[in-house]
Amino acid sequence: MDELRKSKALPETGKIGDQLREISTLSNRFQKYVARSLSVNDTDLSAMEHLMTEGPLSPSDLARRLDISTAATTVVVDRLSALGHVHREPHAHDRRKVVVVPSPASVQTTFETLIPMLAGLSGVTSRLSDGDRATVERFLSDVIAVYSAAIPAHD
Repeated sequence: MDELRKSKALPETGKIGDQLREISTLSNRFQKYVARSLSVNDTDLSAMEHLMTEGPLSPSDLARRLDISTAATTVVVDRLSALGHVHREPHAHDRRKVVVVPSPASVQTTFETLIPMLAGLSGVTSRLSDGDRATVERFLSDVIAVYSAAIPAHD
């Protein structure tokens, strides 16, 4: 990275850019920590995140959200089921379908892992003045827009 920056191939982002990279690195490390606490891999954790935030999903809906094949999703669901993290239930309105449901114990374990970090972030944001909060929100919205613009629409 330093060699690219010295050659002027990368624009200078200063301390804020360094801090954003550090947050990204720490976020990845934290995600791996959460995955280890559940004894799952990154794809399995992503599946759990979708199920916990969106509720029960059919395997095909889960496959679309994970951007993997339905066959690969079957393997993910089988792995999560074997670990007791999810179970399959009949769809409420279509007897031909099943939905994947996260187990309450796994949801609880996940939240117990997340709560200290989320509480810490809440403490940081609660100490911001209204003006500082508006500045940070605007900055983060702009960063999100830059990332969004850098990803081709088909991805």
